[in-house]
Amino acid sequence: MKRFFSKRVLVTGGLGFIGSNLAIKLVELGASVTVVDCLVEHHGGNLFNVEPVKGDLDINFTDMRDAAAFAPLVKNRDYIFHLAGQVSHGDSMRDPQLDLGVNCISTMNLVEACRELNPGAKLIYTSTRQVYGVPKNLPVDEQHPVMPIDVNGINKLAAEYYHYLYHRTYDLPSTILRLTNTYGPRQQIRNDRQGFAGIFIRKALKQEGIQIFGDGKQRRDFNHVDDVVDALLRAASTPACFGEIYNLGNQPHSLLDFVDCLRALTDVAFEAIPFPHSKKIIDIGDYYGSYDKFRQATGWQPAIDLQQGLENTLDYYRQFPQHYWT
Repeated sequence: MKRFFSKRVLVTGGLGFIGSNLAIKLVELGASVTVVDCLVEHHGGNLFNVEPVKGDLDINFTDMRDAAAFAPLVKNRDYIFHLAGQVSHGDSMRDPQLDLGVNCISTMNLVEACRELNPGAKLIYTSTRQVYGVPKNLPVDEQHPVMPIDVNGINKLAAEYYHYLYHRTYDLPSTILRLTNTYGPRQQIRNDRQGFAGIFIRKALKQEGIQIFGDGKQRRDFNHVDDVVDALLRAASTPACFGEIYNLGNQPHSLLDFVDCLRALTDVAFEAIPFPHSKKIIDIGDYYGSYDKFRQATGWQPAIDLQQGLENTLDYYRQFPQHYWT
């Protein structure tokens, strides 16, 4: 990863979960890093996330929805990792205007600013497996039809198209990674806005008991955040990736498998309960993706198994409880 030494890098959403882990790694690789994050309340931005490198990067609190204020930040950047976004599927249904602004308007402002001020910047965008909706076949590859079942999936898909359109029309190099269930240190776990993995981890830490909707046999693939950071860096370092869309993924596990790993580490109790209606209407059943296309392009494959990843994650939160869950 010598490619990033002395490079000027902008990380949007850089005080959030994945963005902060990426920013820390980029600093370790010798990059000149600026993170931009407007710290939307309850959505995961946390200044403590970049504590290990707080003196070695720049932090900017501009709201990307403000085009005029944001545009100057793209100047002279070699790489822009676009991780800012609203990721809660439930929140997107309760407040679709916020989701539209944070996921679509912000992305349009980014690509337009780059077109006008820095067309040579390399962009990497983190999208979501949610764009596929209910899988028609498993594992899901990039040829699978897209049919989002919530506002978040629709807006993330639109943001993908903005990147792809500007790549094709204006030669603005962009790569899109569709992430699956990412977990690990620095995830927002105080509330229920960042997926069930974070909810289950918090409940295990607090010994509150975990409720699984349905029978718990629903299968998912999980990626530890360190593997996701590795994928982002590989995507940015591989010229053949620009103009392409890739899935990440991993070996599938049932929700019961996930909880069993937590129980082995925390002895937390759990129960299976019927699906609440509000959850059932946006549930997709089984999902796990094929990452063969990305592996062939970059050599990436997940290195951290679920047991190891959860142990690492719990250790982190136990070390800093006041900043995340107490």
